[in-house]
Amino acid sequence: MATKEELYDQAVDLYAEEKYDEAIRLYEQALALDPSYADALHGLAMCYQAKGDLDKAIEVTKKHIEIFPEDVLAYTNLSMFYQKKGMIKEAEAAGAEARRLDWKRQLKESKEAKK
Repeated sequence: MATKEELYDQAVDLYAEEKYDEAIRLYEQALALDPSYADALHGLAMCYQAKGDLDKAIEVTKKHIEIFPEDVLAYTNLSMFYQKKGMIKEAEAAGAEARRLDWKRQLKESKEAKK
């Protein structure tokens, strides 16, 4: 049986080949092994976005944010998905949250570097 990492790697290759349905199947298999596998959640959302299913991309990304509430990339992607749907207010809010989280990360790194 394939590991979640092997399934993820295969899905990434399929995504690159624009075989989105096949990639989605493998991302979902990886997530069945580990529902909090962040890379697979990102990949799954990007597949749905590439297929033009922005509602599903948003749904997956919101689930990702529930699990990882400080994931800057998830908020950045959410902003992009909202923007593509023409949901500008929501896109701006998600983008602002991504920036806030990134500033928070930078501040923490700066404090740690001074120790």
